[in-house]
Amino acid sequence: MASFNGGVLPDGFRVVLDPGARWIGDGTVLVGGSPIRLLRMTAPGRQLVDRLAAGEPVPRSPAAQSLARRLLDAGLAHPRPPAPDRGSGAEVAAVVPVRNDPEGLGATLGALSADGAFVSVVVVDDASDDPVAVKARCTAPGVTLLQRGTRGGPAAARNDGWRTATAPFVAFIDANCEPQAGWLDALLPHFADPQVAAVAPRIVSPAGDGAAQRGMMAAYEAVASPLDLGDRESIVRPRSPVAYVPTAALVVRRSALKALGGFDESLTVGEDVDFIWRLVAAGWTVRYDPRALVRHPIRPSWRAWLTQRYRYGTSAAALARRHGWAVAPAVVSPWTAGAWTLAAVGQPLLAVAAGAGSTVALTRTVPAREAARLAGLGHLRGGLALARALRRAWWPAAVALAVKSRRTRPALAAAVVVPGALEWLQRRPRLDPIRFVGLRLIDDVAYAAGVWAGCARERSGKALLPDFRSARSRCGGPN
Repeated sequence: MASFNGGVLPDGFRVVLDPGARWIGDGTVLVGGSPIRLLRMTAPGRQLVDRLAAGEPVPRSPAAQSLARRLLDAGLAHPRPPAPDRGSGAEVAAVVPVRNDPEGLGATLGALSADGAFVSVVVVDDASDDPVAVKARCTAPGVTLLQRGTRGGPAAARNDGWRTATAPFVAFIDANCEPQAGWLDALLPHFADPQVAAVAPRIVSPAGDGAAQRGMMAAYEAVASPLDLGDRESIVRPRSPVAYVPTAALVVRRSALKALGGFDESLTVGEDVDFIWRLVAAGWTVRYDPRALVRHPIRPSWRAWLTQRYRYGTSAAALARRHGWAVAPAVVSPWTAGAWTLAAVGQPLLAVAAGAGSTVALTRTVPAREAARLAGLGHLRGGLALARALRRAWWPAAVALAVKSRRTRPALAAAVVVPGALEWLQRRPRLDPIRFVGLRLIDDVAYAAGVWAGCARERSGKALLPDFRSARSRCGGPN
């Protein structure tokens, strides 16, 4: 396990409550986070949370530090660390892996040069077909070029890079990514918390009004890119709203890289997810801060777009072998799974009874009204999770079931259409609903094809199994 010098939050460290956090019952139970947590408070604990929510820095007392840490770890609060002294700013080295993309490398190096915050930039050429073209982009002062003789994949390139760099913080930035001004100003303060190992920015599509930006693919990617993890800050871990972050842009504490031995070079896809989950398993904290922006171009063709989705899917089986249930395509309670299964096979009354059972079970922990609310939200989210899994993992089985059982066809059709329609209503892309829902389905089917191919290669179906174990709201003892 990692050592964090006690994990003491520094002077001036503040927190803000998550927008979804609420007091329930007699005002001594804080509910929120994802998965939902219930944190019971003593009267002094409630008073401290109120002071923290009003902007008071976290006191140095062990009790206050412990409560603040519990709020942060549960996703009930988010950090507001003090700004670092600009005169003694953290030393950051940039590591840029590249293969066959000198133009993208040039754009990235230009953005890094304009930033001016790096003590060094290490470019790692992973055996490009034209190494001379890559080398020609690396002539600026402070840029070191490493040229691999054989292709090792992104994990090997990143490992070569951070082991060459000596700065205490390493910013991994893929060639063709362009960090926006001030991105490090948002990310680096998080490292004031000694428990934080890595912080990721939000990765968005390029800005602009050119013809390429008005295309159907660009309109879809603007709201549904797998690299864009949304506009809400989050702790990063399995089961969190942000379960992973890509290393297309990621700032990492060098000591954490050294402790874990860097990236797993046996993985040619999914190595970033594996790295993040190994950090979390070792006791480190990973944060996602969407105030920092990095732009990443969309794929140049529909074929490249589908290939990307397929490749992402192939990583699921290898990740399941390493991380078990963290890869489960759906995480729902037995109550929720049972209720939706009964509804799908045409037993609505039994489905309602199953849903009511979960509400009764929750009344042992929270008041009846809150139990009904939490159970209702849980069933709704669980139903959407099952529908997503049908498209992104189980569609071959779903198609076979639809052929065999006419009774299940309406439910399966709803699983295909409803989540995409709700997503369209929520995100309002520059696409009509039919095209958006169609592209979402194609996206999911391509990913699912990769999942099944990966399972065949690994000779394991673990990545296809749902997790019915992580269902309950978690309750914390009094503080």
